[in-house]
Amino acid sequence: MKRILITGAAGFLGSHLCDKFIAEGYHVLGMDNLITGDLNNIDHLFKNKNFEFYHHDVSKFVHVSGKLDYILHFASPASPIDYLKIPIQTLKVGSLGTHNLLGLAKEKNARILIASTSEVYGDPLVHPQTEEYYGNVNTIGPRGVYDEAKRFQESITMAYHRFHGLETRIVRIFNTYGPRMRLNDGRVIPAFIGQALRGEDLTVFGEGNQTRSFCYVDDQVDGIYRLLLSEYAEPVNIGNPHEITIKDFAEEIIKLTGTDQKIVYKPLPKDDPMQRQPDITRAKEILGWEPKVNRAEGMKITYDYFKGLSEEDLRKSEHKDFSKHIVR
Repeated sequence: MKRILITGAAGFLGSHLCDKFIAEGYHVLGMDNLITGDLNNIDHLFKNKNFEFYHHDVSKFVHVSGKLDYILHFASPASPIDYLKIPIQTLKVGSLGTHNLLGLAKEKNARILIASTSEVYGDPLVHPQTEEYYGNVNTIGPRGVYDEAKRFQESITMAYHRFHGLETRIVRIFNTYGPRMRLNDGRVIPAFIGQALRGEDLTVFGEGNQTRSFCYVDDQVDGIYRLLLSEYAEPVNIGNPHEITIKDFAEEIIKLTGTDQKIVYKPLPKDDPMQRQPDITRAKEILGWEPKVNRAEGMKITYDYFKGLSEEDLRKSEHKDFSKHIVR
């Protein structure tokens, strides 16, 4: 049985990756320091004999006993609320954490896939964004702690690939959504749904003309899985190229939730990208991948998930004791 280490395992995307690899017959070692992750996301896995969990910060030395075939590095704050609140930790997990895991991959002769992001493109001057585009990033702006952590992550990964011959893969993830997102994480979809569930008006920044392209989590996980098992070492965009303005998306949410909220407008945050749309030509050609779940279908599943979270469910997520499951 192949063994895979997944960092950020208790996060939104990390937990879905744990599910995927267990379903594919892997022994999964999940690792998370729980600074933004939630053990409720992987509660269902603790009784599975092919799952282990390690409570650890990858910015510190990482040791794993036994063989490792693969590593997925998904440990990082991913929402603006998180990385603006913990900027130093965000920079450290992208730099020190990535260095530690690349070293572990070298020691174990394991293939490693690094989770990068569309944010490496910054506020793009090229549209849609291809992997060849170098980006337009403000290194000293408030978003720079996340953008530059990911850009450094890509650089050191390619250095290990070229200098040490390490088997590396890089996925550039565009906006992904689905069950297990946090309602209060500040990203567009949970923010809008949370406001709708609370009966609040929906907040749109700027005039709402900025665009995003939303990819359902099952499609994202499938793309990552294919990339890990491919023979391609350079970055690959994985996202849904169907683009929509934030204003139009807010109107879609109001229609989906059946509420009568209004849209209120607030000033645009500094360096907020005005366009975000992946060119997925490389993913199609190399991986035979493209998204299958349309936004209407994916949003209904996501909204039903959030609507099913009662106040009691939320209280349990805050106070449940998982200490017996944690390997320290």
